[in-house]
Amino acid sequence: MSKVKYYYDSESLSYRKIERKKGRRLGFVALAIAGSFLAGFLLLLVYLNLPQIETPKEKTMKRELNHMALQYQVLNKKMKQAQKVLAEVENRDNNIYRVYFEANPIPEEQRKAGFGGINRYQDLEGYDNSSLIIETNKKLDILQKQIVVQSKSLDEIALLAEKKEKLLTAIPAIQPIKNENLTRMASGYGMRMHPILKYRKMHNGMDFTARTGTEVFATGDAVVKKASRTTGFGNLIVLDHGFGYETYYAHLSEFKVRRGQKINRGEVIGEVGSTGLSTAPHLHYEVHKNGKVINPINFYHGDLTADEYDIMLNQSNLENQSLD
Repeated sequence: MSKVKYYYDSESLSYRKIERKKGRRLGFVALAIAGSFLAGFLLLLVYLNLPQIETPKEKTMKRELNHMALQYQVLNKKMKQAQKVLAEVENRDNNIYRVYFEANPIPEEQRKAGFGGINRYQDLEGYDNSSLIIETNKKLDILQKQIVVQSKSLDEIALLAEKKEKLLTAIPAIQPIKNENLTRMASGYGMRMHPILKYRKMHNGMDFTARTGTEVFATGDAVVKKASRTTGFGNLIVLDHGFGYETYYAHLSEFKVRRGQKINRGEVIGEVGSTGLSTAPHLHYEVHKNGKVINPINFYHGDLTADEYDIMLNQSNLENQSLD
């Protein structure tokens, strides 16, 4: 309850009650309200113009945003490092591995192709940082696809390497008779005078003269396709090396293998003889590729030195008489 106030009236020489005017009271109320609004407005201006003034919640959110920005930078750095490493692997894959194994390189468009069709990132739209999130996801998806393409490529290279290893052990690569056991290299590949028929005809192999019973070696890993007596070649062994290669060993005196047997390069398969249409003990040796006869001179890289190869090459080019 408000206190009652009085004033002294000098005319009536008495105390009178002070009566408050309603209009004045309303003015004070209005002034108070206006003052409150003004103070609030001033405080708002101060708040908006002083960003260092933050609520605890805002400070927490700001820290989280800074942490997320840092994590994004780290993620971007890691992606760039991964892309760099992957690019080096792709370069070696196309320019070394695939070249060595005679495989076609993977086109750049296939390695770095994007994703067509439906919008894969629709669920990420509508946020303040949607463009940033979508762009990051695109980079990750493309990187993942590149890794899948490269992984499949390396699987293919592994299979090619396995085949290449088998090819290197299967392809004819050594002399069928050791140098120390040779009497001489009697005749090479090409047109030669036949010793029995007495006319020039194609000599499809090379003749190595050696004593009867001299060991004959398989020139590469193979399976024995044939080991039997024939009319012209006498006792003949045919080895199937795979990859289209076959080798013929003719005029043998003895067989050391049987049909269907698996053998390794350097393994003894027979002995030198003079069976069939032959005029002296020797080995007639042929190399076939995909059913066609080719010059055996190109298949001695596994055991001859450069000088020994030159000597053999010169002897094989002499147009002398063959022994079969």
